[in-house]
Amino acid sequence: MPDNTPRTSNEDLTKRLTHARYPRSNSYDVRWTIENQMGPHALWLLEWLAPALGLDALRPGARVLDLGCGRAMTSVFLAREYDAQVTAADLWVKPDENARRIAEAGFADRVQPVHVEAHDLPFAEGSFDAIASIDAYQYFGTDDLYLPGLTRLLKPGGRIGVVVPALREEPTGTEPPEHLAPWWEPDFWCFHSPDWWRRHWTRSGVVEVEAADWQPDGWRDWLLWCDVVAEESTEEFHVRMARQCAEMLRVDEGRALGFVRLVGRRL
Repeated sequence: MPDNTPRTSNEDLTKRLTHARYPRSNSYDVRWTIENQMGPHALWLLEWLAPALGLDALRPGARVLDLGCGRAMTSVFLAREYDAQVTAADLWVKPDENARRIAEAGFADRVQPVHVEAHDLPFAEGSFDAIASIDAYQYFGTDDLYLPGLTRLLKPGGRIGVVVPALREEPTGTEPPEHLAPWWEPDFWCFHSPDWWRRHWTRSGVVEVEAADWQPDGWRDWLLWCDVVAEESTEEFHVRMARQCAEMLRVDEGRALGFVRLVGRRL
């Protein structure tokens, strides 16, 4: 089992994770991000998403639903960086746990944690200026009927933006890419291409798709993060998963795996 002794100094670890593309994320404590991660580097992905959501959606005081917020790192980021009023919604992490993290970060007045299931959201129509979801939407949003129900929570003209693990191209048959077969899990079938996601959202008839793009070199960022988590996390499950993911990404080398950014405006 991992012990609780850091293997790398905070200074060296900060240098390793300082990234030119993510200047806002660089200011967050690296140990805090490692302790509260639940997959790919959520702050990096949110920082990539935010410009596509636009300043109207993320203006000071904007009401934002952070759907599938995990341990609320992304919710704190939205409050701190954009002065948003955030509803931090998650099924797997108890709101009391997130409330402590949010208060420790100093944003208890701007972030409200709630315990919800993505198909049973207890909010009124037009409650939010924006909806954001990082590394979560793929678990429920591939349902053809999901987006119309979700977008009713947006004000007319409000934006929804998500970042999801993805495939460059859709598999042509019923088998995964051959080189990924040793690591392929049934859950990976929720990974889709940018074109698939654009079509999926467009045919819903409820949003104008403003972005459906592939993250350049996203797999490299993902691999770096997996290596760091495998080396530095004190949670055995996260160490094991990070090691497996790193092995897969090294074999893939960006041929198939990465991230898609989607932004839609409610019609």
